[in-house]
Amino acid sequence: MHELSLMDRVRELALAQAEGHGASRITAIRVRIGALAGVDPDALRFAHEVVMADTIAAGSRLELELVAALCQCAPCGSPFEALDGVCLCPRCGAISRELLQGRELELASLELD
Repeated sequence: MHELSLMDRVRELALAQAEGHGASRITAIRVRIGALAGVDPDALRFAHEVVMADTIAAGSRLELELVAALCQCAPCGSPFEALDGVCLCPRCGAISRELLQGRELELASLELD
């Protein structure tokens, strides 16, 4: 389960930001996850509980922002959602090679006390 190592990195980043802002507690952590990032949201939630235990983020809320995969069609110029990772333009039928979004995996924000 690579979600544990991903959440461990989120923990490092969150604790560093909290320290830099003089916070005594992290109440919420918001993570942005792209549809094609290869991350299981349920496994990430479990990892959050495990990794944040015994830190100032213990008991914090994990908010996941799920980002759809969006492609840009080169021949017709249309942006379209890549459902199930299929980058076939619904307008002209061309296969897109340009992914505009959908691979995100980032710490988006924190709520600090």
